[in-house]
Amino acid sequence: MQVKGKVFVVTGGGNGIGRAVVLELLRRGARVAAVDLRGEGLAETAALAAAGDRLSTHAVDVTDRDAVERLPELVTRAHGTIDGLLNVAGVIQKFVPFSELGYPEMERVVAVNLWGVVNTCHAFLPVLLERPRASIVNVSSMGGLAPVPGQTMYGASKAAVKLFSEGLYAEMQGTNVAVTTVFPGGVATGIAENSGASRPGQAERAGETASTLTTAASAASQIVDGIEKGAFRIVVGRDATMVDRLSRLAPRKAVEMIASRMKSLTAH
Repeated sequence: MQVKGKVFVVTGGGNGIGRAVVLELLRRGARVAAVDLRGEGLAETAALAAAGDRLSTHAVDVTDRDAVERLPELVTRAHGTIDGLLNVAGVIQKFVPFSELGYPEMERVVAVNLWGVVNTCHAFLPVLLERPRASIVNVSSMGGLAPVPGQTMYGASKAAVKLFSEGLYAEMQGTNVAVTTVFPGGVATGIAENSGASRPGQAERAGETASTLTTAASAASQIVDGIEKGAFRIVVGRDATMVDRLSRLAPRKAVEMIASRMKSLTAH
């Protein structure tokens, strides 16, 4: 599916990978409806894009089911049709063991990461099924393949996105809708800050440096390439590629290795 001239909805479009995906789609000639909880982030994306009426912005909370159900009509008014949905919006949890998490924190992570994806897919799928060719892209995570200490609920929510997306892929066989699941590793974004989960020295404890992280622009380019190829899955980054392979070949070893290497993330 060539993206030029097509219309895509991108959640999380006000920052990080979502913003980079918006800019990459626009660069390749698409029209985009950027969705984000924060209007100020969307304004920054629009300023960077300078794309005129090829970009519309929609300040919507993806956990608000009623607001999400109204989005297809709003996007259609702005762009005439809808050819694709990219669910990039997501949050992480505080870097603490599961036993120290409160229910409001856990419910927020599941609401944004899982129900946000479910809500948008449910709202947009009827419209996408009417198009000659259409695409749904849901962003899971390396943390949905193998657990990271201090991110147990985040990983569970992203593993749920993986299986939901694969179930949707199975149901869409024989239709015009391609479904792709994305598994990013470490990407240089502000997700920790935007999630209210950043801690001093967190990157250093995780062994992350600018040279080891994938840039948001590179991740976005790989995601849009995947749309054009109709990819089943996209694994972004050497770290995610390693975890993907090891988690399938030796799942217990993968869990133990990551737990050993990253246990400092939950150190107080």
